[in-house]
Amino acid sequence: MPRKTTPLDGFDRQILRILQRDNKTPQRAIGEAVNLSAAAVQRRIAAMEQSGAIAANVALIDPAALSLTVTAIVEVFLRDERTASIDRAKALFRETPEVQQCYYTTGGTSFVLVVVTTDMSTYEVLTRRLFSDHEWVASFRTLVALDRVKVGAEVVVP
Repeated sequence: MPRKTTPLDGFDRQILRILQRDNKTPQRAIGEAVNLSAAAVQRRIAAMEQSGAIAANVALIDPAALSLTVTAIVEVFLRDERTASIDRAKALFRETPEVQQCYYTTGGTSFVLVVVTTDMSTYEVLTRRLFSDHEWVASFRTLVALDRVKVGAEVVVP
């Protein structure tokens, strides 16, 4: 989430579109694509990093390359929606490396998680640690992904 309210202009948005596809694109190439100098691109990227518009520069890793063969989408239902319960759950899910994504949601489901593990027995152990061992978790439901059809972190840049 951006930390300051400086609006992004057309150049910033064009730069973001390019960086989302490949953040290793040379600044010279970005500048040529958006009609700016490499130095101007560098300044704009630095400003967007500083403001939080660019939240991180990361590598997307194929889980199969690390023998992470199970991707599960998990609905978590808390016993109550009190602040303490929600905060405990958020902290636990944040600190668990196998939880790749976590969303606090509406509509009856408290949280939706994307979890990646090596196999189902590892996943079972994880569910005990995350859900069964905590009285504030009422229940959970697992959907096991058969295929990773589309995976990414890109957002639409209007």
